[in-house]
Amino acid sequence: MNDRTRTIALGLVVVIGMACAALLVRRLDTLRPPDDPNAIDESLYVNGKTARRISLGFNGLAADWYWMRSLQYVGRKIINDNDVPLDNLGLLNLKLLAPLLDTATTLDPEFLDPYEYAAIVLPAINVDDAIRITQKGIDANPNAWRLYHHLGYIYWQQHDYKAASEIYGRGAQIEGAPPWMEAMKAKMAADGGSRATAREIYTRMYEQSADEKVRDMARRRLLQLDSLDQRESLRKFFAAYQARTGKCPSSWKEIEPVFRALHVAVDASGAPLDPSGAPYVLRECDVELDPKSEIPAK
Repeated sequence: MNDRTRTIALGLVVVIGMACAALLVRRLDTLRPPDDPNAIDESLYVNGKTARRISLGFNGLAADWYWMRSLQYVGRKIINDNDVPLDNLGLLNLKLLAPLLDTATTLDPEFLDPYEYAAIVLPAINVDDAIRITQKGIDANPNAWRLYHHLGYIYWQQHDYKAASEIYGRGAQIEGAPPWMEAMKAKMAADGGSRATAREIYTRMYEQSADEKVRDMARRRLLQLDSLDQRESLRKFFAAYQARTGKCPSSWKEIEPVFRALHVAVDASGAPLDPSGAPYVLRECDVELDPKSEIPAK
């Protein structure tokens, strides 16, 4: 075969591939349910085995399609409530998400992004699906230490610190795994329920994820942890104030001089600011987040 013939043959392969890809996308689109997020009967577009059969060998392309549909599906659900954290979507009836992610990872088992999404989003919806899909990723990619981090995170969320420690320990043995994986194993075993461990989890998630929504979720959780520390300190201050004066402060202005002396940032009303910059709300001898704060309430 001369060079000209080889060039023509390769060109035909590219053209045929592009045509097959277009037909595949059109076929998949005809199989999906209505876009109405309130539709009662949401069913899987097609399952993984069927998708592999109709993908005409373009499994990677089909996996990308299902991955994008997963993101769009969640996006449609939260479009009217952007303040819902990505890891707390249990009330949004996302029953189609697990099948979508399952199909994407069946089509392309080495596609790691859907596994991360399963570990972050699915535990609030169906923790068994979250564990199953993430473990499926580990089985298909045993040398991907990040998947062990994702699975350890799921078990940590379920307060199963022993299992989380074991998972992090297994991941730490993989070549190329960072030293903090071994440190996380020890943290889980010794003090899995502490804020320090939570802060480590979300810090690593923020550092490692390439998904901006996941990074934003981790950032907000870190702000939440800082706020929990602040509110704990404020409650101790209120208890001491009440013990000394016999009453709770009637307003932030009443105790603003104390905050200024301690170089605590306050707004014009004298209210101390949470880590996101929103003022705290005074309730008797207690403190609450402002409803407009970007810090998750739960």
